[in-house]
Amino acid sequence: MDEDDLSRVLKAAGDTTRRRILTLLVQEGALRVTALAAHFDMSLNSVSKHIKVLEEAGLVTRRTLGREHFIAAELDPLKLTENWFAQLKSIWELRLAALENLLVSKDEDDERA
Repeated sequence: MDEDDLSRVLKAAGDTTRRRILTLLVQEGALRVTALAAHFDMSLNSVSKHIKVLEEAGLVTRRTLGREHFIAAELDPLKLTENWFAQLKSIWELRLAALENLLVSKDEDDERA
């Protein structure tokens, strides 16, 4: 796992506006930047900055047709976060299993005493 890529994805997805942009793109498909910006109470320039962060993380792609820029969701980079969370879950499950084994062996020792 590339830690820099994971950090970019987490940073991009850590912002409410950017998550809303991704959600809209997944729900509605590719949208023109201006159509996307119409969903937000902020300037087109501000929405474009959020899109740029999402592009840098690989979470959206841009296709240009003439003067129109279409933005589409690209969810493959989210696999980085899925893998990271799976690793954390695995570690946690191992720790819980070790605790359970300790408690069971203590109960068995108490019953023998």
